[in-house]
Amino acid sequence: MKDLFGKALLDFQNGNYTEDIITSTSISGDDELPLPYLFRNFKEMPKLEQKALQLAKGKTLDVGCGAGSHSLYLQDKNINVKAIDISKGAIEVAKQRGVQQTEVKALLDENDTFDTILLLMNGTGIFQEASQVSKYLSHLKSLLNANGQILIDSSDIKYMYEDEDGGFWIDTNAEYYGELDYYLSYKGVEETPMKWLYLDFNNLKMTCESLDLNCELILEGEHFDYLARISKKH
Repeated sequence: MKDLFGKALLDFQNGNYTEDIITSTSISGDDELPLPYLFRNFKEMPKLEQKALQLAKGKTLDVGCGAGSHSLYLQDKNINVKAIDISKGAIEVAKQRGVQQTEVKALLDENDTFDTILLLMNGTGIFQEASQVSKYLSHLKSLLNANGQILIDSSDIKYMYEDEDGGFWIDTNAEYYGELDYYLSYKGVEETPMKWLYLDFNNLKMTCESLDLNCELILEGEHFDYLARISKKH
């Protein structure tokens, strides 16, 4: 990983903002990811994120924290929050912006326990592939305190496969349709491609139930996106 995402965040943070990140996937063309959006305040966040932040309580883990916008909001509410990201640049920016507890760390390497775990901005993306969902959810379960909660968002991207007649052209022999290759470039440099997973709510719920976890739908967004709350069964 070249950490182009981190480089872009550092550029913006340090006043060197000249262009945005370009992203694409195996089923969609180039799209701009505006850097200012990654530094948004609470009012500028989508309703799903606002709702998740309002539900956060107790000792909180912000997974894939990016520039630290969610953590900063929670800190201002006197919530004890730890921000982790695999991007060194992102963690450096989060620190510069005032996030007090930060660490360059992958989710599977985290072993502390928390009352709330946040996975936002398509939180299921971090699972990468449908075959990994159980492994990640089992690990997340091990990080939950009694009465703890995981707040995670994603989208059902089945709509991206719909044709003009309302039918779907999903290849039923292929991998799960929400499993994408994700490409990112910044200032003409291409990042190593990665896997990224959009998981529909029913599949998330089924996997949770197989692991003895509750999974409830908290809120649905305007575009097939949703916020779910996962907790241990008592």
